[in-house]
Order: sequence, then C-alpha cells, then structure tokens
Amino acid sequence: MTLKANTLSLIAASALLAAACTLDEAEIEYVEQPVETLYNDALLELEAGEFDTAAIMFDEVERQHPYSSWATKAQLMAAYSFYQDDAYDSAVVSLDRFIQLHPSNSDVPYAYYLKALCYYEQISEVSRDQKMTELAMNTLSELIKRFPRSKYAKDAKLKRDLTLDHLAGKEMEIGRYYLTQKQYLAAINRFRAVIDNFQSTTHVAEALLRLTEAFIALGIPEQAQKTAAVLGHNFPGSDWYEDAYVLVEGKLVKPVEGDPWYKLW
Repeated sequence: MTLKANTLSLIAASALLAAACTLDEAEIEYVEQPVETLYNDALLELEAGEFDTAAIMFDEVERQHPYSSWATKAQLMAAYSFYQDDAYDSAVVSLDRFIQLHPSNSDVPYAYYLKALCYYEQISEVSRDQKMTELAMNTLSELIKRFPRSKYAKDAKLKRDLTLDHLAGKEMEIGRYYLTQKQYLAAINRFRAVIDNFQSTTHVAEALLRLTEAFIALGIPEQAQKTAAVLGHNFPGSDWYEDAYVLVEGKLVKPVEGDPWYKLW
C-alpha cells in the first residue's frame, strides 16, 4: 500500500470514528424523570449487585432533584453503593459530604459508622503501614463520642478496641525488632508506649516482659525486678510473668503505689 493510500485509510477511519461519537452524543440526552422512578431504578441496580451503576443513578437523583427529600437519601445510598463496590475512597468522600451538608440528619450516626467501616475493612497486617487502622480508630472514636446512645455505638466500641489492639501489636513488633538488634533504648520506648497508650489491649503483659529483658540487657537489674513485679501484680499466673520471674531469678521487688504502672487496670 502506498503512502497516499495509507493516509486516505486513516482519514476514512477518523471520519467513521467522528460519526460514531456524534451519534453517541445524540443518543445520550438529558432526560428528566420523576424522582421516585430514578430512586427506585437505582435501588433495583443495587439489589442486582450492580453497585457502580447504582451509585451513578443515586447521584442522578440528586442532580435532577437537588432540593427533594429523596436527594438526601440518595446521597447516603450512593455512598453505600460505593462501599459495596469496595470503592472506599469514593464512599468516604460521599459520606463526608453528607455529614457536612446534613449535620442534624438522623442518619448521620450511620454515615460515621459506614465511614469507619471503609477504613476498618482496609486494615492490613501489623507488618505493614497502619494508616487505615488509625483512621478507623479516629472515626470510631468520633462516632462513640458524638452519638454514644446510637445503635452503632456498641459495635463501634468493639471495633475500636480491636483497632487499638492492632496498633499496639504494631508497636510490639517494632519493639521486638529493636530488642533483637540490641537497640535497647529504642525498644524500651516502644514497650512503654504500649503500656502507657494501650492499657486495655492484650499486649501489655508481653510489653512488661520485654521491658524486663531490655533492662537486664542494659545492666539495670533493679529496674528489671520492679518491672517484673509490676507484671506479677497485674497478671499473676500468666506465662509472661513466669518468664519474667525466671529472668530475675526470683528477686522481685514488691511494687508500691507511685511506681510506674503499679496498677494498670
């Protein structure tokens, strides 16, 4: 094929493409529909599992009927559709907008709860970045603080406790790493952070044991004995305490009020 023929072919193809685009634009026209029809059609798409389509259609409810009560419901349903489609970023944007526009709406507690779930379901294992864990914890805490009597508060408290445990686990992982690298002061800071900031988690007893180990490694036996005694006072009979007892050879200094972490619970 000659260069001229190639050029003619490209021109012809471009003309066909332009014609097709013009036809599509002519077919996709703005057609106003009753608000009930738009909303119910969006619900049908949602029930059919077509979450991305449902989100677009709920947005259309607001676009065509912005001042109707249906528009407010549609905003929240669009966010829910994004959530179901695992489009968490879009869901959070929609939920933030709903909360900002309708702060006194009865569904605001649910909006906070759904926003928290968007973060909560993206929590990764402790070896990875915990940004989503922190966002989930903050949103859950805000929900509990603002709406303590809402029907979502109980589950929010449970999930917040789990996020706290997860964050404490991250601190413990880093602390254990520093301990194995003989960076004892850095390890101590991590274990103390667990004890000070995550007292309700399952990691406190181990944090006290690891502190005992670090103090022994630094040649501070008296501090190691005090820490082991605090562990025994708060977690008597635990495996962590038995290990700490062996480490200090039974030389425990009885904790007294005023000592760090005398009573954690």
